[in-house]
Amino acid sequence: MREPFTAREPPNRMDEFDLGVPKQILESLPDDDEARQDMQRAVAGLEARLNEAVEAAEDQREAAQNVVSALERLEDQLEQYDEFVPELRAWGQSPIYAIAWRNLQADLIMQIQDVGWVAERIDQERNYQTVEDGIRLSDR
Repeated sequence: MREPFTAREPPNRMDEFDLGVPKQILESLPDDDEARQDMQRAVAGLEARLNEAVEAAEDQREAAQNVVSALERLEDQLEQYDEFVPELRAWGQSPIYAIAWRNLQADLIMQIQDVGWVAERIDQERNYQTVEDGIRLSDR
């Protein structure tokens, strides 16, 4: 017997995220195994959180919302690290770690956007959020 039709979008099999720290970013760091391990742990944690959030989503829209939220956090972090670079230079400090973390955020954004279903849904979800935010702002 077939299941009855529901309005909920079927949770199609979505590709999992498989993120990594690019070799050139790791090689840009001074001989500091702790910094390399920190980056790898951070990326592994992000990957696990993304995959868990997508798996727990009831439909593709909710999964896309979770991914867009993660992308926005990465974009914010990228901007923060980018702002650190001239500040560190102004204080005579090496910005190498800030540059490496900034570059990592940019690369992670690209890695996430390269996942097939994300590319299809991300613009749609961001447009939806923009319209929703615009409606909220105009209601005040």
